[in-house]
Amino acid sequence: MLNKKRKAYTIAMKAAMYISTGLTAALVIFLVAYVFVKGIPHISWELLSTKPSYISGRIGILPDILNTLYIVLATLIFVIPLGVGAAIYLTEYAKNKKLVGIIEYAAETLSGIPSIIYGLVGMLFFCQFLGFKTSLLAGSLTLVIMNLPTVMRTTQESLKTVPQSYRDGAFGLGAGKWRVIRTVVLPGCVDGVITGCILSVGRILGESAALLFTAGFAHALNGIFEGLTSPGASLTVALYVYAKEQGEFGVAFAIAAILMILTLLINFSATLVSRYFAKKREL
Repeated sequence: MLNKKRKAYTIAMKAAMYISTGLTAALVIFLVAYVFVKGIPHISWELLSTKPSYISGRIGILPDILNTLYIVLATLIFVIPLGVGAAIYLTEYAKNKKLVGIIEYAAETLSGIPSIIYGLVGMLFFCQFLGFKTSLLAGSLTLVIMNLPTVMRTTQESLKTVPQSYRDGAFGLGAGKWRVIRTVVLPGCVDGVITGCILSVGRILGESAALLFTAGFAHALNGIFEGLTSPGASLTVALYVYAKEQGEFGVAFAIAAILMILTLLINFSATLVSRYFAKKREL
């Protein structure tokens, strides 16, 4: 009797897991397919290569694509050294475990704060207090704060995967602390560091609420240096503007399809990087 109950329980749990997995996969496939079916027919070379013209009524998203690229580059320039440097200090140098615990708790708390709050704080601090006004630079610095916990925590976990024996062996050969980190520790976990940076790019691409407050929603076509000091809309902000403010749902779905393609490429790149460095370590 007891064995029958266990078998029935096992079958029920397996069925529940299969159903949950199938529903999750079905939702993802449905979402991707729906966006592609609605958006891809509206993607054209004119849409991708021109800027909006209110005189002729032409719609182009080239400024939004460039603004997104500027924001991603500016954010990574700041967040990668800060995040990786903080992780190296906390993992390799910090002796006060209580301080490390407090910083890690603060980082986890930061990663759970709604993005709209980051946008409000970024508007008050970067735009008004520091005088950057509404600009891509203010939006990038806001995204730095948002993505810093992600890069720091993923780098920390990657550093912890390097065996302590590697460090001890390098120290036994007479290498200094920084040399050990630079030549032994970082090469041993570079896949996790790069994967964390790639995934943070995905979050940068998908952010809109914080940028509405800090970067604005202008569709001006500027160079990188002029663009960083000027207001501009990223692709996600442009999607919101075209869908909510102008009612151009065809353009909005086209932008959504582009963002979906970029997201899939980013996740695929992260997987390839992890596999490449895993094979390299095995060799």
